[in-house]
Amino acid sequence: MMISTRKRVVSISPDLRAYLHRHGREVALPLTYEDLLRYGDTTPVYDKRGRDTLWETVLYPAVERSQIATQLVETYAMLKVKGDTSLMRHLVTDRVDVCSFGNTQPFRVRILNTLNENFDYFYVKRADASRIYGLELEHILSPNRIAYLSCQNTIIEEHISGIPGDVFCRDYLEGVHLDEVRLAKEFVKFNERCFIRLLGDMHSGNFVVDMTPDFDETVYRIRAIDFDQQCYEPRCSVYLPQYYKENNPIIFLGMRTMTPETTLQYREEERTLTRIRAASERTRIEDLLETMARDVLAPTEHVEQLASELSQHYNDTRFLACASMGALVRASLRTIEEAR
Repeated sequence: MMISTRKRVVSISPDLRAYLHRHGREVALPLTYEDLLRYGDTTPVYDKRGRDTLWETVLYPAVERSQIATQLVETYAMLKVKGDTSLMRHLVTDRVDVCSFGNTQPFRVRILNTLNENFDYFYVKRADASRIYGLELEHILSPNRIAYLSCQNTIIEEHISGIPGDVFCRDYLEGVHLDEVRLAKEFVKFNERCFIRLLGDMHSGNFVVDMTPDFDETVYRIRAIDFDQQCYEPRCSVYLPQYYKENNPIIFLGMRTMTPETTLQYREEERTLTRIRAASERTRIEDLLETMARDVLAPTEHVEQLASELSQHYNDTRFLACASMGALVRASLRTIEEAR
């Protein structure tokens, strides 16, 4: 599976900006994405095995280093404790990295607790309406909650913990303690979550695997970490992680351990849970979908092709009346509301 075209950055519309204000996501931040671009040099970041991570630590001029470090701690406080810096006096900005690989070039900030040497990360990214819609849909419809903030052309995102999917496929699938059935079950659910809300490009590099011990077993949770391809591509298959070759190690594992009956059961379980989550946030999801339906997130030909493919997939002609990607997400959610 390949993404057909490079997605353009979608600016935040006045309607979306108003939505963010209503739901406490739009705030005045101490610094912006552009402020972090003022670095003078970089050094590569390697992992514990000496492999290039494609991240580079940025080095700021001495006259700006202290101010930027302080503003980043203040930003972290806004993300975590609503800006109460009195709780953050023992924190310092330990490192700022930039990912020059790819389109968006996000910054990753490491905040260090000087009292116990513990550290945490957050991200500073260019604002993109597609990404914000993806974050909101993840927050409302998935089992996970997302902390993020927006300010003009900047998005601040919390770090989502877990083992990167590509690393998990490479280093963990042969482990003696791997619970193959539970992992396969979670992938089926993750696959369904992505398809229901039309989140694309979920290859192994764009999700993490969280493992939680449960008595003598392990519970797996697969979490998306990249939301740039929220309802943009024109093909149905883009929104199904099962079609990405990078995910084949997990997919082949599932083919060995799952039957069609259990796969269908887990799909329906996830659809039911998504319906319950949507019902519990009905006012907010309706506000989001109305805003989304008015936004132009993809070319008209993408909307028309995806509407046609979804209509065939669900055998439902109502998709053909959808004139925007937001309307297609609404129609997709209606398929789970009616399956009672």
